[in-house]
Amino acid sequence: MESTHISALQTKHAGLERQIQMEMSRPLPDDTLVAQLKRKKLKIKEELSGTH
Repeated sequence: MESTHISALQTKHAGLERQIQMEMSRPLPDDTLVAQLKRKKLKIKEELSGTH
């Protein structure tokens, strides 16, 4: 897998982590949104781990 693709995945992963943290810091976090973001993050992590 080319490095630009890996970099893009890492950037998306970091962005999702920020979104999750922002949502979790709200007084009433949207559990459905958090679960969706975590699923997306996991999918990216699995794709990244398959590249090594």
